[in-house]
Amino acid sequence: MNKETILKELLFKAVRSSGAGGQHVNKVSSKVELYFNIANTLSFSDQEKKLLLKNLSTRITQQGVLKISSSESRSQHTNKEKAIKRFFKIIEKGLIIPKKRKPTKMSRTQKLKRLNSKNKHAIKKILRKRPSLDS
Repeated sequence: MNKETILKELLFKAVRSSGAGGQHVNKVSSKVELYFNIANTLSFSDQEKKLLLKNLSTRITQQGVLKISSSESRSQHTNKEKAIKRFFKIIEKGLIIPKKRKPTKMSRTQKLKRLNSKNKHAIKKILRKRPSLDS
């Protein structure tokens, strides 16, 4: 993953932050929105694109654009840096191929232990019952 080429493909948009904050919020566009078009990027191979689209499907728009916003700081520059860091973390997680689960078989002794404990538990329950009055 070449970070320089990816950085060139990122689009940024400065927007006014929502919510309370007084006069400063109403004047300054400090919130930063980062856009990355996964579908049309040249930085990743087709296989990597498919993997990203699959793994990040909840974060991607229908057009294949990943949108990340940051409004934590009052500084636009700081918000931009935080958005970039978050973007690369998300991309790294999205490129991880999950290991296939190998089905394992329960050992014979484990089965016997489980059955014995079930049997003991059942006997304990039976012994708690009132004895029947039938003679």
